[in-house]
Amino acid sequence: MDREKAMSSEEKPAEVSETKQAGEATGRWIWVERAVWTDRMLEALETGVKGGVWFSLMDKVYARRNLKAAFAKVRANQGAAGVDHVTVKHFEERVEGELEGLHTDLKQGSYRPQRIRRVYIDKPGRKQQRPLGIPTVRDRVVQTALRNVLEPIFEHRFAENSYGFRPKRSQHQAVARAQEYIAEGYRMVVDLDLEKFFDRVNHDRLMSRLGTHIRDKRVLKLIGRFLRSGVMIGGLCEATKEGTPQGGPLSPLLSNIVLDELDKELEKRGLQFVRFADDCVIYVKSKRAGDRVKESITRFISRKLKLKVNEAKSGVIQPGYSKY
Repeated sequence: MDREKAMSSEEKPAEVSETKQAGEATGRWIWVERAVWTDRMLEALETGVKGGVWFSLMDKVYARRNLKAAFAKVRANQGAAGVDHVTVKHFEERVEGELEGLHTDLKQGSYRPQRIRRVYIDKPGRKQQRPLGIPTVRDRVVQTALRNVLEPIFEHRFAENSYGFRPKRSQHQAVARAQEYIAEGYRMVVDLDLEKFFDRVNHDRLMSRLGTHIRDKRVLKLIGRFLRSGVMIGGLCEATKEGTPQGGPLSPLLSNIVLDELDKELEKRGLQFVRFADDCVIYVKSKRAGDRVKESITRFISRKLKLKVNEAKSGVIQPGYSKY
C-alpha cells in the first residue's frame, strides 16, 4: 500500500502545513524544533491560546518527523547504553524500523518506558558522588520528542531570572544579573540549597503543574509512565515514587516546571533573585531581611513544593561567598 494512503487522516493535516514548518523561526523562537512548531502554533504562543491550555499534542509527539528530529539530537549527544545495552550506534543501524516502531507504539498508547540505569559519578572537586540516570536510547528519543513539543509552551511562561537548562540562557547571564543586584545595593544574599532535589521532586505536584497548561491526557499519562519507570542499580530494580532522575532529556524541563512555582512566589513577594536549576540565590539589603526571607521561603519550599532545604549548605551571607 502506498505510504501516503496508509497514513491516517489524523496525520494528514500536519503534512499540509509542511511549508510553514520549513520556514525559519524568528526572534526568540529561533530555537524551537521546526519539525513540530508551525508558524501558526508560534503565533498562538505569542497571542495566548484560550484559557492558556493546550489540547491534542500527542499526535505531534509521535509524528514521524518529530521522532526523526529527536533521534538526531540523541545521536548528537551520544551517551551510554541503558538497561537494554543498545548503544546509539546500534540504534542508528536500524533507525528506520526503530522510529516506525516508536511511532506505532506511541500512537496506540502501548509504549512503556524501560527502567533507568543508575550510575554514580564524582562531583568536581569533591569526595561525594551524585546519581545519574541513563535511559535507553529508545526512551531518550521519546523524551526528546516530548520535550520538542512541550518546552516552548512552558518556556513562554518561565520567570525572567531563571537561567538553568533553558534555551539561549547561560550561567554567564546569571552571574551578570547577580552583579547588577550587587551594584544596586543588595549587599546580602540568601543562598538556598535544595537537598537531593532531582531525587525528591513530588510527582503529584509536578503532574498538577503540567496539567495547568497541558490537557492532553495521553501526554500526561506518558510522562507519568516515565516518572514511575523505576531504576536499576547494580542489577537490582527499585521503584521511583518521587524524583526526576538526572540524565534524561526531559528531566531539565520538568525540574524547571517544578521550580517555576518557587520563581513565581519570589516574584509575587517582590524579591530579587537568580535561579540556575536547583540553585537559588535571593538578594536583600540587610542580614535581618535575609534571615526573615530565608525562614519564610524555606517554609514555602517545604509545605508547598514538598521539597527540603539543606540547612547545612544554606545561609545568609555576603555576595562574594555565594554561588553567583
